[in-house]
Amino acid sequence: MLSTLVLLTACSSKEPEYTTEADLYHAAEEQLERSQWESAIKNLNSLEENFPFGTYADQAQLELIYAHYSSGEADAAIATANRFIRLHPQHRNVDYAYYMLGMASFTKDQGMFERVMPVDTSKRDPGAARESLANFTQLLNRYPDSNYAADAKKRMLHLRNHLARYEIHVANYYFKRGAYVAAVGRGRYVIENFPQAPATPDALAVMVQGYHLLKMPDQSNEMLEILKLNYADYPALNKNGEFDYDYMYNNGQSPWLAYLTLGLFSKNEITGFDTREIYDPQYKVTTDVARAD
Repeated sequence: MLSTLVLLTACSSKEPEYTTEADLYHAAEEQLERSQWESAIKNLNSLEENFPFGTYADQAQLELIYAHYSSGEADAAIATANRFIRLHPQHRNVDYAYYMLGMASFTKDQGMFERVMPVDTSKRDPGAARESLANFTQLLNRYPDSNYAADAKKRMLHLRNHLARYEIHVANYYFKRGAYVAAVGRGRYVIENFPQAPATPDALAVMVQGYHLLKMPDQSNEMLEILKLNYADYPALNKNGEFDYDYMYNNGQSPWLAYLTLGLFSKNEITGFDTREIYDPQYKVTTDVARAD
């Protein structure tokens, strides 16, 4: 009796076998709707292997990109998207493959913890962000009227802001190392390559501070005038429009306050410039994507 019950339980836990192309595709569709990524991937791969020229073959490949991405398999999503583009360069939905390249390339270096918990990804190596930006740019260049163009533009704006913020992080690091010329260079790079980015006021502040430390007052004052003209409320500026050169220490707190709160013998910590909470409160971006049409 017990052996019979075990046998019945084992049989009931097996996944159903699908033999026709339509059965495989519709089963995968239901599994995608239920976020059963592993089962969906298995059935979509089976469909491609057994019915490579079938009615659902092309759409199944697009769904497979989505399934791999949604399951956190960014590299597999990228490989599948590239293969679809190579095999079907004129397909009516090939723009979706380009779109998913942009989505997957930005998340491929993220671990499970980073996908679940808020993490400041602007401090990470920018390679993935640059790759993602290039992929979205390719989508817009090839298919400017794509259904995914509007979303791609929003994500590109986020990526540009992300890359600009990375440059400020590096500039702050250079201040800690005493590499003032390099810090100024990072600030200038933001101004020249990411105009209007929320990191722009910090980039100007970096240049004001950097030139000041390099004892180049003319250049420092020039950047200060630009900062005052465009960002009069920048927190390092006092009521008279003068720049507080101690602002980059202890997150903008007074050095005397630092002594009082941290101890008489504590040293000022260079924390640099980071005013995202003022100029860029929405610096996060969703990684949710749509299924292929």
